[in-house]
Amino acid sequence: MSVSRGEMGPSLTQEILSHLGLANKTAAWGTLGTLRTFLSFSVDKDVQKLLRAITGQGVDHSAIIEVLTNRSREQRQLLSRAFWERTQQSLQAALSGNLERIVVALLQPLAQSDAQELRTALKASSPAKDVALEILATRAPPRLQECLQAYKRDFQVEAEEDIKSGTSSILQDLLLALAKGSRESYCGITDYNLAEQDVKVLQQGEGPGKEDPWVQIFSQRNPEHLRRVFDLYQWHTGQALEEAVRDRFHGDAQVALLTLASVVRNTPLYFADKLHQGLQETEPNYQVLTRILISRSEIDLLSIRAEFKKKFGKSLYSSLQDTVKGDCQQALLALCRAEDL
Repeated sequence: MSVSRGEMGPSLTQEILSHLGLANKTAAWGTLGTLRTFLSFSVDKDVQKLLRAITGQGVDHSAIIEVLTNRSREQRQLLSRAFWERTQQSLQAALSGNLERIVVALLQPLAQSDAQELRTALKASSPAKDVALEILATRAPPRLQECLQAYKRDFQVEAEEDIKSGTSSILQDLLLALAKGSRESYCGITDYNLAEQDVKVLQQGEGPGKEDPWVQIFSQRNPEHLRRVFDLYQWHTGQALEEAVRDRFHGDAQVALLTLASVVRNTPLYFADKLHQGLQETEPNYQVLTRILISRSEIDLLSIRAEFKKKFGKSLYSSLQDTVKGDCQQALLALCRAEDL
């Protein structure tokens, strides 16, 4: 199967809108994801297609990818259950390697996929802790709670316990605070007095042993409020908040605060940077590419594509096409959806 713009890409109008609106335009323009509910969806017909794909002389990877990357996550869940009921086996049993991992991620419930990524990050070496921050900081409160419930169910331990045993210092404090899911919701009104107070608190809480105010503000305030705080901080001090973090914090504390600041300032740009990093390694980082492309495919991947093209001068679609090979290329291109001119 070839991923052509004519068959799979959004309309020209949608493509133009994707460049006009970033993450904060979701409510105005509708979903900024690349995958949408398939209107002619039929569980029985799709299961038949998938069965034909695995029962021939060789597994038809293209047919599997075509079905799964043209259905919403809810529709893929229905397909996964129906396929199991019909065959008593999982679809991924017919696959291997990185393509199998992509198909597993496509078929999993979102909460389970996030829980597994979070578990891997918390049990890995220090560089993987940014994945834990990514998941805890970018998931909406209901989705985060589902993730944490799945974590406890699948691993028989609270995520908080693994955070405590696998991290320390301000990184642990930030992860624990984010895991509580107590970030305020934006009500459409900016509290300028509170923003001024927060700036003063951050100025007073600079230096070793004074991280608590930073943890509290970064983990509890909504992104709209925090962006106002960042602007006011620079206006009052003449220094960007990120520069202050680099001057006053080190190690895990610096990395954690800079990661959260990046997420707050521009979430699509944060993910664009992560995708670019995943494509610049000696071998493509399929774990990073798969996690981001699938998790954002029904949320804001069009915005991420726009930020990627704007910053790196090359589209995400072309970058994937040049770097990723084989069936994995076909699957990831299908998720990306179309070229950005």
